[in-house]
Amino acid sequence: ADRLAADVRSVVVTGGAFAALKEAGEVVSWGDADYAGDSAAVADRLAAGISSVVGNSFAFAALKEAGEVVTWGDAGLGG
Repeated sequence: ADRLAADVRSVVVTGGAFAALKEAGEVVSWGDADYAGDSAAVADRLAAGISSVVGNSFAFAALKEAGEVVTWGDAGLGG
């Protein structure tokens, strides 16, 4: 929760999780792991340089400033 106390630019939702994009380009996610709430597997790639985040019902996709897309959540549904 401390990481969400300030500098949040936007918040995106799936069916049971949230992802916050911070001003510095970091993404913080939380919620049900079945709905992409657990981004630990890609946390190093979400630490900086993210320009936008979108989500569907079960996954998130983050676009990095360099053009790379980082996904997490249900692999069968985009994660």
